[in-house]
Amino acid sequence: AVCSHYGGPLAEGPLAGDTLRCPWHHACFSVRSGVALRPPALTDLPRWRVEVVDGVVFVREKLPQHRQSRCPGGDPVSIVILGAGAAGSAAADTLRREGFGGRITLIDPDTDAPYDRPNLSKDYLAGTIPEEYLPLHPASYYADEHIELLTGHTAKSLDVRGKRVLLDDGTLVPFDRLLIATGAGPVVLDLSVNDGRRVQYLRTWEDSRRIIRSAEGARRAVVLGTSFIGLEVAASLRARGLEVNTVGPDALPLGKVLGPELGEFIRDLHQEKGVLFHLGHTAREWSARGVVLDNGTTLPADLVVAGVGVRPNLQLAIDAGLTTDRGILVNERLETSVPGVFAAGDVARWSDPRSGDRIRVEHWVVAQRMGQTAARNMLDRQEPFDAVPFFWSQHYDVPIAYVGHADRWDRSVVDGDPAARDCAVTYYRGGRAVAVATIYRDQQSLTTELEMERALIAAGQKL
Repeated sequence: AVCSHYGGPLAEGPLAGDTLRCPWHHACFSVRSGVALRPPALTDLPRWRVEVVDGVVFVREKLPQHRQSRCPGGDPVSIVILGAGAAGSAAADTLRREGFGGRITLIDPDTDAPYDRPNLSKDYLAGTIPEEYLPLHPASYYADEHIELLTGHTAKSLDVRGKRVLLDDGTLVPFDRLLIATGAGPVVLDLSVNDGRRVQYLRTWEDSRRIIRSAEGARRAVVLGTSFIGLEVAASLRARGLEVNTVGPDALPLGKVLGPELGEFIRDLHQEKGVLFHLGHTAREWSARGVVLDNGTTLPADLVVAGVGVRPNLQLAIDAGLTTDRGILVNERLETSVPGVFAAGDVARWSDPRSGDRIRVEHWVVAQRMGQTAARNMLDRQEPFDAVPFFWSQHYDVPIAYVGHADRWDRSVVDGDPAARDCAVTYYRGGRAVAVATIYRDQQSLTTELEMERALIAAGQKL
């Protein structure tokens, strides 16, 4: 009775038709087959044969997992996926779940991929879970599913006409369909650093390990940036007992994303835990004395971590001649300007059916759901990507769930009290609710997601 993602209590989730939703992170399961229909869940629920005899329900023997029948012979022979993060790994999983029996090659420069990236800044960095929790699947999974996992390899160029990828070791990998899911890389600060020390960034598992090793011999840390990553790193370093100073150019942490009410709450929450804020400022240099801010203030630091945003990894697509504009432009099926080449995750920019805007979203669950849709469309399923964006962020013992997308809004309405850790903030644009952020209101967050899905159906768009 728990979600196969992080063990969320499914009994507290709503039934919607023949699906069951997890109240924590919005995974979705079929109550008929137990199949995990929607990320972040990766594995199905167990199922049993059930009989009703004279009004009494009997749960009989456990049944094998549901498996999709093999795809018809007209499907592609070889599919290559560049990137084994959220989108790429979800696409590989989905291809096999959909019955695709051809060759799948999953390529990533990260030798640890695929793994649970959201935990890198949360529990893993805080030291509350072991490394065994991070891999998305057991090591045997890829061999069992006949997925060729090429980690530690970088794609150097794409030949979209000849349908092949050139790897860094000179290998040419042919494809019938290609998915570009290369993700994003951290924005690197132009910060003077003396004494050979490095500002650290958190994107990969090895980055998180490196920060942990540095924290073990440190007393004072400076976190540059009040992004979600920056604040989660600050909370994790506080959990390890370090003194933490956080520097950001905005008046409130996450104020531009969540509004002033939640921004003030997040600032106050971190301050209660001992984080010191230096808002409205940026760092100028890191010297032997410490991190020097733009106003001349010096913050002593044994460890400096920057979380000031990411940029999509677009160069491969640009060099290959794909159409880009602050992301790889894709249609509703996530296909690029070149037929047979798809993009998903942080690199993809698509038309949001709710707002009509072209958007690019940098969140784990969104990328996973894009990977699912891209996989089905590489098998010619003609499925539009119209999943409601969702993400969560954890600050100490306070989770924030966010449904929808509001890069801008006219007004926000707060229901409840953030300080009491019981509230919902609804963001409106043009009189229409476009997003809702909640604290400890799991049911309301799920209800909002369902309402947004149903609104698309009512508008004549099939999910």
